[in-house]
Amino acid sequence: MLNEMGVLLLSSICVPAAAGGVADAPFVQEYHEPFAIGEDADANDVRAIAVDLAGNVWAATKAGVFSLEKGARDWQGPVAAGQAGPAFDIDADASGTVWVAAWNGVYRATAAARLEKVEGIDQPVTALHAGESEVLAAGPDGLWRMKDGHWTTEPLRCSQGIRAVLCGAGGGVWLATAAGLYHHGDGADRLYQAEGEIVSCDVRDAVHAADGCLWAAGLGGVTVYKDGTRAQHFTPKEGLPSVYVQSVACGPDGRMWVGTDSGVSRYDGHTWSLRHSRRWLLSDDVRDVAFDGEGTAWVATSAGVSAIKRRMMTLADKAKYFHEVCMARHVRAPGLVEKCWLETPGDLSTWRPEDDDNDGQYTAMYLAMESYRYAATKDPEAAAKAKKAFEALRFLHTVTETAGFVARTVIPPTWDHMHDPNRTYTEREAVEARARDPRYKPVEVRWRPSSDGKWLWKGDTSSDEITGHFWGYKCYYDLVADEAERAHVAGYVRKVMDYIIDGGYVLNDIDGTHTRWAVWSPEKLNHDPDWAAERGINSVEILSYLKTTYHMTGDDKYQQEYLRLLHGQDYANNVRRAKTFAPAWRTHIDDELLALAYPALLEYEKDPAVVALYRESLVLWYNGVRHDRSPFMDYVYGALAGSDPQPDHAVSFLRDVPLDLIRWRIDNTQREDLERVRAPEIEPLQTDRLPPASERGVMRWDNNPWSAVQGDGGHTESDGVFWLLPYWMGRYHGFVRPAD
Repeated sequence: MLNEMGVLLLSSICVPAAAGGVADAPFVQEYHEPFAIGEDADANDVRAIAVDLAGNVWAATKAGVFSLEKGARDWQGPVAAGQAGPAFDIDADASGTVWVAAWNGVYRATAAARLEKVEGIDQPVTALHAGESEVLAAGPDGLWRMKDGHWTTEPLRCSQGIRAVLCGAGGGVWLATAAGLYHHGDGADRLYQAEGEIVSCDVRDAVHAADGCLWAAGLGGVTVYKDGTRAQHFTPKEGLPSVYVQSVACGPDGRMWVGTDSGVSRYDGHTWSLRHSRRWLLSDDVRDVAFDGEGTAWVATSAGVSAIKRRMMTLADKAKYFHEVCMARHVRAPGLVEKCWLETPGDLSTWRPEDDDNDGQYTAMYLAMESYRYAATKDPEAAAKAKKAFEALRFLHTVTETAGFVARTVIPPTWDHMHDPNRTYTEREAVEARARDPRYKPVEVRWRPSSDGKWLWKGDTSSDEITGHFWGYKCYYDLVADEAERAHVAGYVRKVMDYIIDGGYVLNDIDGTHTRWAVWSPEKLNHDPDWAAERGINSVEILSYLKTTYHMTGDDKYQQEYLRLLHGQDYANNVRRAKTFAPAWRTHIDDELLALAYPALLEYEKDPAVVALYRESLVLWYNGVRHDRSPFMDYVYGALAGSDPQPDHAVSFLRDVPLDLIRWRIDNTQREDLERVRAPEIEPLQTDRLPPASERGVMRWDNNPWSAVQGDGGHTESDGVFWLLPYWMGRYHGFVRPAD
């Protein structure tokens, strides 16, 4: 844990870090491709899956058997329509033959991908296994074994509810049943059913691990046996997301894949990882997993088949991919960057641009990203894109036709799907709103037409927006702009700063009163109890604006105003503990805004005593956010401290983030390996442990990463800046070294 001594590590200026950092080595990137079997629910009710020697995929479903030729997108089938459905299990042997357990016997697939029924077995078969030397089939009426082309049958003295069958050593057979794990053969049948022998006697599947141990999975969890003796077990306490375990499989790399009603978990011998939600699976109800020769996991679910594929990437490759996504769907005129709306969840062909209250701030963060990209690479394209983003922010000022008021965003006048449309408040509604929030400002006209009729611009601009703008200006000015452009930036920043000062350190809207959130005045922050929550953070913000303006213009007016607030109005005391840990006041929005405001103060301030104050405040803030494992927060702190505080965590996050930027609903309240708590914030339900990025929703850095439920059901796609910004910051500061 950092403490007061940690401030001694901080540098007073922000410069690229010394040589070192984490090398951008290639890593395995997983991604999901869905393979629904048409639109029929019975066909997508997949019970088992197999991959044959040629790489073709076979699915046993309620409607029968379907096949997917290697490299194809569309399923064929049902094979032997009307005969092999419902099918319960499927497997492929080493010769390439596919075997099917069906409602009326056993089938096998010929080279022509047609099923033919095995003669002599006309009873229901619910479990099947194609071993190295024999094929096993089992059902309520017994066990059938095929060896050297000949079938024999044997009675069983176990439950008729047979879910899986598996070859054992010395000709023995393991059976997963509704009443225990049963070993048959070798002249010594044995039932594992008693307490202490097995986690639960309701066994759904069994498989041998790479080390030869037997994994028996079922209701309650997984029991691991070594040489027939229970050696280990896994339940939610040990990392399983659900007690409702339905399948288990051993991957080609030795990892164990456990299918549950809450997704598929993987165990690498040390830790568990989970693939769940529509980001990874067509349904979290996982019934079976099979693997092809390329390492793809084909997952059978209740809503079709999902392929979890793998590709080698570097972070530079990933940055290129995310940047292409951003350019394709997320930059709208006049250069604003935002997520887009998907009319059909998950369907990128139905996208349309969308506005947001914080378009200005988010575009400023995109501007900062392109600025860092240019500073790290000197790529002229990055400089051009940064300039375009700066001009978009400047346009948010000019469109209002004021001497400093900045709009939240702009949209074409033809849009009819904007957020927060204009409305009328009745007197009762206004009183209701004020009763809930004494600072609430009813704004009936949020959207106004531009004088040329080409735009609608949105007012009631917040402190978040202004903080984002100033940080964006700073990054562009320091990292990209030439001398002529710097003069241009400084002149614009002066106008915005003067408007705030002349308004009495508030941002006055067109109606002449301050917007709901943009308040930095001593009267409010120091003396109004309803502004106590913002006292520290808003003090940091306004000092940062003033210091930035002084840095750019050299006008002592802004330095004197800065000193007046800092010392004359005691903002120094406000800044000291700007990060609040009060449960009702703590938000990740404030954490992000402090991250945007601190750099100007610590980079531009020269007075050692004031620098020490800011360092103290910065360390307190970082102590509160370091457990969020945010590479953005880490790199902001690291740039000011001179070293990356959590290099492995930051790069692990960057690698683990999925390629899919669609904001699927990720509901971790269903997981039994996590507890629901009211911390670090008090409002949303949160998890007691922070899952890795691949198990959480796509987010921004003003979101709470601990939230148990994230996403919007796949209706929007992120612009990817949440990833690109820390990546390019890391590259610029040397925290991430480019690949050789």
